[in-house]
Amino acid sequence: MIKRFFATLVLSVLLLSANAQPTGDSVIFEIGGKPYYKSQFMKDFLLSVGKDPKAAPTACTYEKRKALEDYASLYVNFQCKLLDAYAQGLDTLPDIIRELRGYRNELAAPYLIDSATLSDLLHEAYDRNHYVLHAAHILVPCKESALPEDSLKAYQHAMEILARAQAGEDFYTLAQEEMRAQRLTSRDPEIRKRAEQDNPMEGDLGCFTVFDMIYAFECQAYAMQPGEIGWVRTKYGYHVIKLFERMPHYGKLQLAHIWIPEGQFAENRIKMARKQIADGEDFAMVAKNYSGDRQTSTAGGVMPELAPNQLPYAYIDVVSKGLKVGEVSEPFHTRFGWHIVKLLSKEEMPSFETLAPQYKSRMTRGERAAKPKNIFIEQCKKKYSFVDYTTVRETKSTVVRASKKSKKKKDAPYLASLQAVRALVTDSVFSAIFSCDTASITDLRPLFKIGDQEYDSRDFAQYLLKNKHVSQLCDLDIYVQNRYHEFIDAMVFNYADGRLEKDNPEFGELVEEYLHGLMIFTYNDRMVWGRAVKDSVGFSQFCDMAMVAKGNSSDPADSVYFWKERADLTLFTIADSLCLAPEKAAKLVEKALAKGVNVSDIQNRLAAKINKKKCDSQEPVSSEVQLVEKGRQKVLDANEWRKGVFVRPAAKGYQILVVSRILEPELKTKEEARGFYLNDYQNFLEQQNNAALRAKYGVKVHQDVIDEITY
Repeated sequence: MIKRFFATLVLSVLLLSANAQPTGDSVIFEIGGKPYYKSQFMKDFLLSVGKDPKAAPTACTYEKRKALEDYASLYVNFQCKLLDAYAQGLDTLPDIIRELRGYRNELAAPYLIDSATLSDLLHEAYDRNHYVLHAAHILVPCKESALPEDSLKAYQHAMEILARAQAGEDFYTLAQEEMRAQRLTSRDPEIRKRAEQDNPMEGDLGCFTVFDMIYAFECQAYAMQPGEIGWVRTKYGYHVIKLFERMPHYGKLQLAHIWIPEGQFAENRIKMARKQIADGEDFAMVAKNYSGDRQTSTAGGVMPELAPNQLPYAYIDVVSKGLKVGEVSEPFHTRFGWHIVKLLSKEEMPSFETLAPQYKSRMTRGERAAKPKNIFIEQCKKKYSFVDYTTVRETKSTVVRASKKSKKKKDAPYLASLQAVRALVTDSVFSAIFSCDTASITDLRPLFKIGDQEYDSRDFAQYLLKNKHVSQLCDLDIYVQNRYHEFIDAMVFNYADGRLEKDNPEFGELVEEYLHGLMIFTYNDRMVWGRAVKDSVGFSQFCDMAMVAKGNSSDPADSVYFWKERADLTLFTIADSLCLAPEKAAKLVEKALAKGVNVSDIQNRLAAKINKKKCDSQEPVSSEVQLVEKGRQKVLDANEWRKGVFVRPAAKGYQILVVSRILEPELKTKEEARGFYLNDYQNFLEQQNNAALRAKYGVKVHQDVIDEITY
């Protein structure tokens, strides 16, 4: 954390990238035989002083000239240290490499997705978040890894259900029928047992909004209109969806409700309850008298604050039709009985800027999260001339895509095959205990190419070994094909990641600057800060010489090395004046001091005088010794800065202040001013090191170039 902070601080002052010499540019420094140009120096300097490089120069002042000269000195010292840090191999230290890798990966994230797609997804989520949907679905299960014939069978069955629903059959009846059939064919006896259970709302999803459903399902549902029936394929299978309601809504609601379960007099009772509320009866009292919800009736019907997917859709429907905060709805009926709701509060829609970070944090996995990365990978395939040799055939004259129609081309062999890997794959891959001898693969034709990198069957097999995971059983040919596409995407992504610094100079500069900041921090710690702490002999000698100089100094800046007037005082605190009257306590203290009694004995004498019958404090008297400095204390008032005994009230009881002596100003001891002297010693070592580095690297400062600078 300290390293990161210091590196950032350094980079804000000294930007390091040295570009190639622009035409007509002047050399401003030469360090270690390397030229440093005026243009880059000015770019860094103007950034450090917060001035736009394109702004016209203004009148030169002493302050501006000094700022330029000071920065020039810092710049040279920094570059010398950087050269020496590289000479010491600090860029190869494991701690620096690890810290840089973490920063680089964090910095790289926005470069490794399609930012336009991410922006579209965030705005899409925000737009959808204005509405809550009520829908039901019928799922025809089908694994992503299913064989083509099994997938086709599931699709055809889903289309039959879709056609029946669109023809007017009751959706819930169809859902119940499908679920019963699936349960009856299950191998699980508990599931088969539930096959005959009656659920008139089978398939109902209740209310949901953005992020509540798998992304593909959400997209299909939000694309539909109320009453519409559609379908979508997800990783779970084929969903037939019916959308019932699209209701304006955002965020959580807090409601109070009265619920009367179905019964012979339920409707009459709910009407009576509503009339009492209309006549001015308190809602909470009516809820307590009428509501059948035992969990909320005793609390006046108040429900916890809930999100849309936690509330009955009928409640959200009532609110979305214009119920205002504080208003009470008319009675309404659901399959659960009769209800009245009162809207207590509802969240209002924040701005997009407020919600965007929340959306990003929720987009950590799944299809929505993968979309910006997947589009980026497809863009990289085009950018870096990706070729998949397992889909390309070779003719005598040229290499062409297999999809092109030509009998001769179709008969030509593919340039590569996955058979060498397929031959090594067994069912063990599904339990993550898969192992194979990659050296046994002899077919080393490249499987695909991205940029100047080619990958063969051994690379693919090694990828499978390094990325083993438990998965569902499926056809091994399909498994290998799916993992091959996964392998391609991973290698394309890694290739683009590896080229970030080259393809994005700005990114490369940021990474380099951070590396240099880490190196300089480590260098300073090694050559200056740490050395100052470890060199006890050198520090002691430096302090001895410095104390002699400070003792004769009249510089106001050296005041931190001196004590001002100080008062040596003792505070006696009496918990209660009923224990011992202030006048008696003060006289006792004065007499004791006159006889030379020490603090401990004075406290004992005060304790002996305490009237224990009137004092119920556990600690009736206490004492504290302090040495306070004038101007830096709040214990003594101005008129108390003298020897004497003073009585004052306290938060509890009163205090007796005894000022025993006033000490004259004096130089602090070595230990008392250690922090200041240590800082001076570090500055001394810094100056020594800078001078040595300038000599070591033959620094040449072209002062005539500096003198010509205006800004």
